Amino acid sequence: MTWRIVLCVVGLSLFAAISMRADDGRPPVTSPRATSGDTAVEPKWDERVTITVGNKEGDLIGSTEKVLQAAVDSVARLGGGTVKVLPGTYRLRNSVYLASKVRIVGSGAESVLFKEPSTKTKLTVDSDWYDQEVTLDDASGFRIGDGVVIRTKNPHNGGPTVLKRTLVARSGNRFKLDKALRENVWQGGDPTIATSFPLISGEFVSDCVIENITLDGNREKNDHFDGNYSGCIFLQDCNRMTMRGVEARNNNGDGISWQICHDVVVENCHSHDNADLGLHPGSGSQRPLIRGNRIERCNIGIFFCWGVKYGLAEKNTIEGIRTASVSIGHRDTDNIVRDNVIKNSGVAGVLFRPERGPSFAGHRNRIERNEIFNSGGDEGVGIDIQGGTEAIELVENRIVEQRGAAKRIGIRLGAETKNIKLSNNQLEGFSQQISDLQKQQSAK
Repeated sequence: MTWRIVLCVVGLSLFAAISMRADDGRPPVTSPRATSGDTAVEPKWDERVTITVGNKEGDLIGSTEKVLQAAVDSVARLGGGTVKVLPGTYRLRNSVYLASKVRIVGSGAESVLFKEPSTKTKLTVDSDWYDQEVTLDDASGFRIGDGVVIRTKNPHNGGPTVLKRTLVARSGNRFKLDKALRENVWQGGDPTIATSFPLISGEFVSDCVIENITLDGNREKNDHFDGNYSGCIFLQDCNRMTMRGVEARNNNGDGISWQICHDVVVENCHSHDNADLGLHPGSGSQRPLIRGNRIERCNIGIFFCWGVKYGLAEKNTIEGIRTASVSIGHRDTDNIVRDNVIKNSGVAGVLFRPERGPSFAGHRNRIERNEIFNSGGDEGVGIDIQGGTEAIELVENRIVEQRGAAKRIGIRLGAETKNIKLSNNQLEGFSQQISDLQKQQSAK
């Protein structure tokens, strides 16, 4: 293998000093140096290691996730840098797992990570929570190194149990897993195993960049795997992650999903033709920045999941979504949605979900300067604020219906909503521009 040290432009100062100035009275850091154990302050290096990966040429040569993973691990061992994915198709049987301070950069539409068809079978022997192996009914479609998902019913409460693992050893139909189960997987729960996984995974890592690459989930030949666990890209418990110029397509689940991840940037990406959510800022994620993306033909466009706060979604184009193009709900507060173009939503352009009552609703969000066209069917709604949602600002939005008025509504305010402020919105073509259900109930 040939090592080359080349210029590494990582964008947004990925490897720049975290803080060059103290705010608590200590002197500012004016001349940072690399010091053993000091992870708070790092010089801004002009160059870091780059490893190229290609089907026929490069530092590492191959066409599977194994060569990509080898490059990521090698770069991480040297403290971070870039994995450059050369043009070609890479067929994946497991995720490419990110490591902190690693940048994966492709060649746009010419660098394609493609998911192999999934295989699914039943598990035939009980495994206890401390076990690190499972027994398959039909192991013919499974290989060592495969990424798998194990699904079963919890034997104690009947709820779903979902476990992501890798197959690492085999004797006949028995496979060893990379990690213990830590859950009881018993026959009474009808357990199954499938070769399902995100194309790129990040768990408990930080300061990564994924850019200029195409991810194809091969939707027609893969089992459904929802965005709480998967996506073309799936991130869990990460910080300062950037996705730029990524095409996430044809996945039987989400395009890009991140859960409990903070300061995530998704910029100039194209998420389309996915079974579920285009972009999924997930539970507890703070300060997401979603800018300049195209989201098309997914079930929901941007789904603010649960406790997503202080985020900004701007200048995105969202079109042909089957339900709501922007969905905000469970304790998703203090976000801004502005300057987006939203067209041909299946049910609503922007939806505030009703949730379980006012304490669970998405309060204090600002919807500003969006252009929303042709939302829903004959009873569609441009902006629909449901449940006990409070303190929403709708400012200077243009909401237009071009197909005829029918029973369509521009803005609908639910009977339990409070303190909804409307300012300089332009509504055209509706049978009812604004429907205030609270006022209608009071008038009866």
